[in-house]
Amino acid sequence: MATSRRQTAAILIATLAASLYSPSWAQKSKAATSQFNGLGMNMGTLSLLSNAQTRSISPENFTGEKGKGGMALTGTNQAAARDLGQGWKISPSVDIKPGETFTLADIKGSGAIQQIWMTPTGDWRKSILRFYWDDQKQPSVECPVGDFFCMGWGKYAQLSSLAVCVNPGSAFNCYWEMPFRKRGLITMTNIADTQMRLYYQINYTLTDVPENAAYFHAQFRRVNPLPYKQVYTILDGVKGRGHYVGTYLAWGVHNNGWWGEGEIKFYMDGDKEFPTICGTGTEDYICGSYNFENRDTKQYQEFTTPYSGLHQVIRGDGLYQVCQRFGMYRWHIPDPIRFEKDLRVTIQALGWRKDRRYLPLQDDIASVAFWYQTLPTAPFPPLPDKDALEVN
Repeated sequence: MATSRRQTAAILIATLAASLYSPSWAQKSKAATSQFNGLGMNMGTLSLLSNAQTRSISPENFTGEKGKGGMALTGTNQAAARDLGQGWKISPSVDIKPGETFTLADIKGSGAIQQIWMTPTGDWRKSILRFYWDDQKQPSVECPVGDFFCMGWGKYAQLSSLAVCVNPGSAFNCYWEMPFRKRGLITMTNIADTQMRLYYQINYTLTDVPENAAYFHAQFRRVNPLPYKQVYTILDGVKGRGHYVGTYLAWGVHNNGWWGEGEIKFYMDGDKEFPTICGTGTEDYICGSYNFENRDTKQYQEFTTPYSGLHQVIRGDGLYQVCQRFGMYRWHIPDPIRFEKDLRVTIQALGWRKDRRYLPLQDDIASVAFWYQTLPTAPFPPLPDKDALEVN
């Protein structure tokens, strides 16, 4: 019995000592909070506390500063608010004049853009978005706003995916996470002949960015018409380590018949004549099949899913708008294409001849490639001029 009492006393002393020298629940909670940086948000991380700071930039708070929203005394809606005064939706938008470059966001410090919403008026092909990371002079994103949000033909089409959503009436949304370590700068340039009005909101977090986080990139290209027997280049000249995460294609058909027999090819890390990854057809790459055809209606079937879609089919009106045009996307979110040194992406434009031989097509093709990589960003090819961008 005496031995039992001594053992009990020893256990009590050990427990007391452990409570004195072990971190408390509050200390453990604080440590866990400081470890989660608030990036990579999903349903599995949604309940986790973090020291990350939420901020948002809009025409009602151009800098995103804490406690500085809704203070405008002048703005695009000041006449509508003349009876109500400050705080009553005076500056919900900005006007960008022809030839003007407007700074949408200039964020100092370490963090990440987590969501962007905007609804631009005017010609979506002639409003150019550029993103710059960490004071780099070369943009990492250079793209017409419509194509960046998968609306390359200048017409609305509903789109629901994990990375991009386009909602009525012309609400552009993207959810690509875009980390930066020193600075994130976003501009919009209006190269049209008329003024545009832009409503926008850029939601971001200020937080620590891990060493292995790469920088978001997007590059636009267009060829119209594609030269005979030439493959279309989606992306080339990429140098550095990273991973390819998505493709948007605005495809205008200049021939009758099926147009999507062409293969997509990914040349990586020194591949020359032959690629490491070779697809089996355009609709196959978009995760569709057999011409995107609804066998009951004998029509193209639009679809929009989390990772891929043929969200836009412009069938023509039988008069002046006669070309068939298509918008489609493929996001490599669960299956990014990783490269160590370099990357080139091409796609063939192929139809059929009457004798069942392939017909190289000369279509109107525009694309946006989306990827993450280390800096520096290699220079992009020059953006097409205003006439070469035009959709008519």
